[in-house]
Amino acid sequence: MKNSPLRIVFMGTPEFAVPSLHALVKAGHHLEAVVTQPDRPKGRGRRLTPPPVKVAAEGLGLRVWQPGRLDEPAFAANLAAAKADFFAVVAYGQILPPTLLAMPSGGAVNVHASLLPRYRGPAPINWAIINREPQTGVTTMLMDAGLDTGDILMTASTAVAEDDTAATLSARLARMGARLLVTTLARLAAGALTPRPQDPAAATYAPLLTKADGRIDWSRPAEAIEALVRGLNPWPGAFTFCQGQRLKIWRAHLVPQKGQAPAGTVLAGFSDELRVMAGRGAVCIDELQGASGKRLPAAAFLRGHPIAPGTVLG
Repeated sequence: MKNSPLRIVFMGTPEFAVPSLHALVKAGHHLEAVVTQPDRPKGRGRRLTPPPVKVAAEGLGLRVWQPGRLDEPAFAANLAAAKADFFAVVAYGQILPPTLLAMPSGGAVNVHASLLPRYRGPAPINWAIINREPQTGVTTMLMDAGLDTGDILMTASTAVAEDDTAATLSARLARMGARLLVTTLARLAAGALTPRPQDPAAATYAPLLTKADGRIDWSRPAEAIEALVRGLNPWPGAFTFCQGQRLKIWRAHLVPQKGQAPAGTVLAGFSDELRVMAGRGAVCIDELQGASGKRLPAAAFLRGHPIAPGTVLG
């Protein structure tokens, strides 16, 4: 196959995919089209909002397709007519059927935000933090009909920092994935890459998160609670209840705790702090938000909404 420039159809939707789109354009490839999800209603006003990839693609002057369904005959015809060397797929949000995967002459290359076969699925970044993994990374793979089961092409790893949130780690992996995608396509086109099958026995799954997953179980160890807060920041967000009021927890850190109290108890003796007993150890909540209020440092929140020591969160 020819080297560069390549004819590429890019498929992606969220902010995570934007650096890869820019990297392909910067590398000089021909972006025949950009495929992304339809505009969706967002916010309290439910205003129709384009996905980040659409905004980026239009800013670059690229053609954008937003099929409601991948089996639409007109969409399939457009894809076939593009005569792509590769599909480059980054967090598109739908599984491509075999009929579409067979279209590009070089195959469909996906960027996945984990070190496959670990953390297949839709939420690998969140779960890597929640599970307190020491490292994670990005993988490029040749897509098949399964969910993140294709042959591995290249990987790049990074340490998960103690203060990483889903937002900070996602941004870092997005940049890494963009670089790896450009390198992978160049080496594939030059015949310098040998795909290797994944080991199914080593596979783990990172399921889609829901808002309910954010509820803090204070009976768990403090380390697990602190990791949950980071792994769900900014979405869906960790939360707890205080006397019927829902509190979203944005930031927290571990603190030593020698005494004993029931899990979820707000501890006494710490001015302008919100220390909470866990099943083992304690957590200091640094930043939180009431159901209808602003995101505030704990000291500022407590001035307007005092929480008495001995109160049990749940």
